[in-house]
Amino acid sequence: MTRFSEILRDRAATIWEQEHQHPFVVELGEGTLPLEKFQWYMKQDYLFLIDFSRVIALAVAKAETLEDMGWFARLLHETLNTEMSLHVSFCKDFGISEDELLATRLSPTTLAYTDHMLSNAHSGTIAEIAATLLPCSWGYAEIGQTLETRGKPMNQPLYCRWIEMYSSTEFGELAEWLRSFMDKTALGLSDAQRDRLTEIFVTNSKYEYLFWDAAYRMEDWSV
Repeated sequence: MTRFSEILRDRAATIWEQEHQHPFVVELGEGTLPLEKFQWYMKQDYLFLIDFSRVIALAVAKAETLEDMGWFARLLHETLNTEMSLHVSFCKDFGISEDELLATRLSPTTLAYTDHMLSNAHSGTIAEIAATLLPCSWGYAEIGQTLETRGKPMNQPLYCRWIEMYSSTEFGELAEWLRSFMDKTALGLSDAQRDRLTEIFVTNSKYEYLFWDAAYRMEDWSV
């Protein structure tokens, strides 16, 4: 029987392929990405992760079993205390303090993406929250593992650290658990409910692509 997460991945396959081929991801893996673009990305992604953590916290609250609460809590811990710490460390390397980081203004794409996630999380079911989280968690694990397989850019230690983070066993385990949770939760749902999960997953996959693209363009408000 085909896993529901595989069906979701297949529906978004073209978008995910565009992510993998985006110049930001390709140049990150090659070590040729201009540092100012990576700096923009790290600052915006730190702000993104604050709201991503809020979404995970709502998943902890809405999960129906203690075991699932524990896994979402582990994902929240990994995001708050490992992933975000890496961002702070990176920004220190650029001479940016945490206070300066927090004072950064959300770009139009970051704001739209986080508003969309939080809206789904507040009003949605636990299955809808999982569909909201999955494109980011699973997508980063897949990109990290792909870049690790291609070979880390040893000429650029910052990018090596990024790849090591997202290709790590711990990060991959959490992404795989979230996939399994999605598969389990989708069992017994109506076609309409599954269609809603697919819509959320595909939309958030588009936002993932747009986030990479905004970083490469160093997007700012035009007015």
